[in-house]
Amino acid sequence: QVAQPLIVAAGLLAWGELGRPRQVSGVAGHSVGEFTAAAAAAILPDAEVLRLVGVRGRAMADAAAQADTGMSAVIGGDEAAVLEKLSALGLTPANHNGAGQIVAAGARADLERLSAEPVPGTRVIPLQVAGAFHTEYMAPAVAALREAASQTVGADPLRTIWTNRDGSAVTTGRAFIDLLVEQVASPVRWDLCMTSFAAAGVTGLIELTPAG
Repeated sequence: QVAQPLIVAAGLLAWGELGRPRQVSGVAGHSVGEFTAAAAAAILPDAEVLRLVGVRGRAMADAAAQADTGMSAVIGGDEAAVLEKLSALGLTPANHNGAGQIVAAGARADLERLSAEPVPGTRVIPLQVAGAFHTEYMAPAVAALREAASQTVGADPLRTIWTNRDGSAVTTGRAFIDLLVEQVASPVRWDLCMTSFAAAGVTGLIELTPAG
């Protein structure tokens, strides 16, 4: 409830400092970064982005408090074997980040079992997060954000914007707002976004604050 608005505000400030350059051909955001991307694509004004991300952060914090859940990064290994293991443990592959990294999310006890019995060739790194984001545990937050966004009218994007849902380009503001809502409880497919960047001929990326 504190981190998410601050992360997005930092991204908006960075975008402003860049002068909101028109020559940027497309934008995308990872998880909460999709709100910054929505502003950069001129789908939503900054103030509305911050209002909605405030609702999102508070609602996700409330949802996370209802169960003892978390997330762990799984580095390396065979992807099919990793996904099979997560399924067997009742865990969700919440982030497909590419470059051999999948983030598992779910009950903390099941994450501890994953750490104790990792897939051969992998490292399991527990993440310092409040809960199992981008999973069914966040369903209450989806409902809260949907209500908050119900009267929001988004403009169609001024530049290409790709969604975390499946890496596709979204052509209407209304569709992207709906995806922002549903994305809270659905996996982040950043790997598919990167595939789309390559297919679109993207040759350079600018990563906004507070990224590394």
